[in-house]
Amino acid sequence: MLACGAAIFLSGCTAADTLMPGETLQQGYIADEEMLAMVPEGSSREQVLLALGTPSITATFDNEAYYYVSQTRSRPVAFMNPRIVDQRVMAVYFGGDGRVSQIADYGMQDGRVFDFISRTTPTAGREQNFLQQMIAGVAGGGRPTSLPGL
Repeated sequence: MLACGAAIFLSGCTAADTLMPGETLQQGYIADEEMLAMVPEGSSREQVLLALGTPSITATFDNEAYYYVSQTRSRPVAFMNPRIVDQRVMAVYFGGDGRVSQIADYGMQDGRVFDFISRTTPTAGREQNFLQQMIAGVAGGGRPTSLPGL
């Protein structure tokens, strides 16, 4: 009796891990550290293609960048639509000589584009709120022209 109880108990422990109702789906290019180590700065385009494979997207006009896109989606139950958990773009930038000048791994962190390799978030400049814009316009000697009637 004790042996049957132990067998049922132990079989239930292993079945709980295999009968998970949800799933995680990975789609696109998934790079690892070994692949990135094969493409140091100064590598040629051919070395990048041999090490990382064909890019998901290339730069449209100047062909100065390769983009490798991946996405991780999760759904708690098999019949539900999956939601995006993580989305990454690995960018390989080439210089004028056709050699790798920079590799960046962009992702979504707190709703902003984030480079995981250099740990920087690109900014377009200093963002000012309405009051700061008004003070800057008056302090600069000019009237704000964006307001109607002025």
